[in-house]
Order: sequence, then structure tokens, then C-alpha cells
Amino acid sequence: MYTLLSGLYKYMFQKDEYCILILGLDNAGKTTFLEQSKTRFNKQYKGMSLSKITTTVGLNIGTVDVGKTRLMFWDLGGQEELQSLWDKGLDVCLQLSSPSSRKHPSRSSPWGCTCYLTVAPEYYAECHGVIYVIDSTDEERLSESKQAFEKVVASEALDGVPILVLANKQDVETCLSIPDIKTAFSDCTCKIGRRDCLTQACSALTGKGVREGIEWMVKCVVRNVHRPPRQRDIT
Repeated sequence: MYTLLSGLYKYMFQKDEYCILILGLDNAGKTTFLEQSKTRFNKQYKGMSLSKITTTVGLNIGTVDVGKTRLMFWDLGGQEELQSLWDKGLDVCLQLSSPSSRKHPSRSSPWGCTCYLTVAPEYYAECHGVIYVIDSTDEERLSESKQAFEKVVASEALDGVPILVLANKQDVETCLSIPDIKTAFSDCTCKIGRRDCLTQACSALTGKGVREGIEWMVKCVVRNVHRPPRQRDIT
């Protein structure tokens, strides 16, 4: 009887897990978008103060549940020196609480902490979708953002993977419009290919467009039969 009930419970509450990369230049608002996503979809989540979010150096991880679908976000640093790691994987560092508790050989990480465990997923190969964030208030770096985006869409490892392009910071009056950004990125159209792709207005700071973007991504990854869920997760 217990086995039957246990199996029924697992069937009722299991979730399909999909991995989503959040990419874009530094200061585009990637981490703020992630925090807003967790706040809006996880009722019990108490997010950090958005005003205290700093530039990501390395990796932020977060999960969002939408019905029976779980999205695991990998928010990667957008500095030029880190962009080469987007498709290769990045060490995830765990730091022990005190030197006296060290039980394994340590090594120094690029960010100055001591690491005892590293996990380096191949991000492009393992992801199911990409969210590319653009700072629509920074016209000077728009060309730089386009170049980074071109490399993303040209990767064979991301062939067929849905891409959500977020024109962030639309709450600022002087921001570039969606038509402006589409025009600037028009050369990338041929490289996008036959995949789901949407350019959407967003303000990660106010939350405008966040829910709509996440819900669009969920629909795309679920119907993409070429990249099935990574695992079955039980909550």
C-alpha cells in the first residue's frame, strides 16, 4: 500500500526540469531579472534587495517552478573575459567555514576563494533555452552586445534552442525602443534559424515583462522535443 501511495505521490508532484542560460553583457540586468523571476514565481522566496545587486563574477543559480515545469537558471557573468566561458562551463566553488575543517586538498579559484569541490557543466550542451539580456539604455555598448549575441546564436551546440531577447531597463525614458534594437540586431536574423525567438520589452527593476518572458520560455522548452527534460525532480 505504501509503495502504491508513494508512486502516486511521485507521479502527482514530479517536475520536468529545464536549464536556462541567462546571458548578456555585464550590467545588463541579468541578476536583477533572476531575482524578480524567483520573487514572482516562488511565493515564499524573500529576495535580496535589488539595489544591492552587484556585477556577477562567476555564476548565480536559481530555480523557478511554473506548474509541473521547473526552470533552473544559470546566470553567467557578462564581462568580456568571462564570455569565453559561456560555452565551456565554469567552476562552482564551495568554501569551507574555517581552515580547521579542511579535509580535502584545496586549490585557489580565480576569484580568490578556496575551493574543495568543482562542478563544470557544459552550459551550451546542457541548456534548454537562452535568455539574452540587453541594456536598452546603453547605446554605446549596443554593438558590443550584438557581437556577443552573434557568437551565441552561431554556436552549433545551441542549434534549435529557443532564445528570449530581453530589452531591459524599459522603465528609463531615454531607452532604445524595441524597433531600434531589432534594427541594430537585424544582421543576426539569418543565424537565428528555425528556432523560437522573441524580442520583448522588460524592466527587471520594476518586474514589467518578467512573468510574460518566463511563461513564453516554458512553452518553448516543453514543446522542443529535441531537448527533453534533464531529470525528473520530486518536491
